[in-house]
Amino acid sequence: MRAVLDIIMVALNLYTWIIIAGAILSWLIAFGVVNIRHDFVRAVWNLFLALTEPFLRPIRNFLPHTGGVDISPIILLLGVMLVERIIIYYVYPNVF
Repeated sequence: MRAVLDIIMVALNLYTWIIIAGAILSWLIAFGVVNIRHDFVRAVWNLFLALTEPFLRPIRNFLPHTGGVDISPIILLLGVMLVERIIIYYVYPNVF
């Protein structure tokens, strides 16, 4: 059972990096550093949207509009970290 929890922890850690990379890519696109018309950039952007948008959209709907600042990735990162801590402190010690 600990192996399953270790796989879940690795997946959560990987998802954390996906959220961070998606936020950085959105900044690069917004500031015009990378061009979304390039096929590779568009493919990577669509991949990040497909992986993060199902979790970010409900957070964005819940949060009030803050102008041009999107804090939903930060809220999602905090949620992922909360799930990791719950697994580490409460679930993992009780599994043999």
